[in-house]
Amino acid sequence: MKITVKKPTKEEIKIAELWPTWSKEPSEFEWEYAETETCYILKGEASVSSNNGEERASFGAGDWVVFEKGLKCVWKIEKTIKKHYNFG
Repeated sequence: MKITVKKPTKEEIKIAELWPTWSKEPSEFEWEYAETETCYILKGEASVSSNNGEERASFGAGDWVVFEKGLKCVWKIEKTIKKHYNFG
């Protein structure tokens, strides 16, 4: 299962602005993706590590992140994070 981090295009940002937002304070928790999630990070810093140790990604404000369907991971939020997100 893969985690992709990149800088979004202007078009991707326009699309993401229509998506709902989610935010969470510094914390650590396990998560499993039943669907692929694409998100645009508005603020904060976090890292996500797959449970099998094969994938690890750090990201922050301005990043475009994609989590593949089936990914089992641990989120570690360093600074309160806020993101636009879309499943599927």
